[in-house]
Amino acid sequence: MTTTTYSVEGMTCGHCKMAVEKEVGAIEGVTSVEANVEAKNVTVTGDNVSVDDVAAAVEEAGYTLVK
Repeated sequence: MTTTTYSVEGMTCGHCKMAVEKEVGAIEGVTSVEANVEAKNVTVTGDNVSVDDVAAAVEEAGYTLVK
């Protein structure tokens, strides 16, 4: 299991946090996700979770993953 933190552009409020956590949390293999609005990032823990999957989920939530 690995934990990775990614920068996210566009999050500004609690709704943003919840939207990102919901979409990223739905990725197969993700066991934990924590978005941080102030730090503008999301920390993802899981097995075999690709950056492309995380980027797609963040985009689905309406934000941009900074690679």
